Amino acid sequence: MAVHVVAWNFKPEVPEEKKPELKAAMKENLEGLNGKIPGLLSVRFIDQPLPGSNREMALVTTHEKPEDIGVYAKSPVHNAVADQYVRPYTADRASVNFD
Repeated sequence: MAVHVVAWNFKPEVPEEKKPELKAAMKENLEGLNGKIPGLLSVRFIDQPLPGSNREMALVTTHEKPEDIGVYAKSPVHNAVADQYVRPYTADRASVNFD
């Protein structure tokens, strides 16, 4: 099994009052990827990180094997969700993969 973790902050121009709505859309659509990409075992969106965190949200995905992270990253289904619900609003991306 391999794990992919990515975390972001919102872009500075995103208004505070819009963040809950955007996080809800991210959660619904990213977690909706479950079962749609070969090798993807689970998806969890963290919209309320604990105090002291230096990112506003995170995504944790598990995959059958490390190579499946690349399949996920290149998947048109994943990229459609990321392009519509994540990338336009986020910055300061950090990620780590491990098995």
